[in-house]
Amino acid sequence: MQIIYSTKHNITSAKAVEILAKHGTKVTLEEAQIILDFMYKFGKLAIETELNALEIKFKKQSKVL
Repeated sequence: MQIIYSTKHNITSAKAVEILAKHGTKVTLEEAQIILDFMYKFGKLAIETELNALEIKFKKQSKVL
């Protein structure tokens, strides 16, 4: 299964700094970018894992039918 990902990131480092500051966490722009990079990579991994699990489940069900 081929997965196509959007490289568009909707949250800027500055926006992340602002959001985190509202919740009492102070970070620099560089730290915010590291956090965002991690979150996007983690999100991609989570989606891939779930899609792979669904694909395996679908293949097993197809064999039963």
